[in-house]
Amino acid sequence: MAAMDFIKTLTVAASGLHAQLGRMRIITENIANADSTAQTPGGDPYRRRIVTFSSALDSALGVNVVKLGAVQTDNSDFRVKHEPGNPAADANGDVKYPNVNTLVELTDLRDAQRSYESNLNVITATRRMLQRTIDILKS
Repeated sequence: MAAMDFIKTLTVAASGLHAQLGRMRIITENIANADSTAQTPGGDPYRRRIVTFSSALDSALGVNVVKLGAVQTDNSDFRVKHEPGNPAADANGDVKYPNVNTLVELTDLRDAQRSYESNLNVITATRRMLQRTIDILKS
């Protein structure tokens, strides 16, 4: 494996780390807002956000890397609970809660963590191979 191949591998894995880190940030934001309500009576609460990924060419190295794409809004329906005493309740006593399912978010978070760890393992293995190559060349 040539030195350029090591650099390409590290670049692709590092782009994966960065993308998964962004994904985890959005997921934790969703979880943090799962039970929030609107600031005004009858208003809309936090709306779940969804991460997308895109591929981009690193022209200097000639490899495709992953990038965090546009963060989209989930337009599914809000959860509605009848809570007449809640300050966020509308005229009918209904309160809108975010369209965030914590179980789905935790599953997505675990998936993002596994992808992050996989990219980290690639970087670690590549660094070990590079170090062994250097050690061989020294002897």
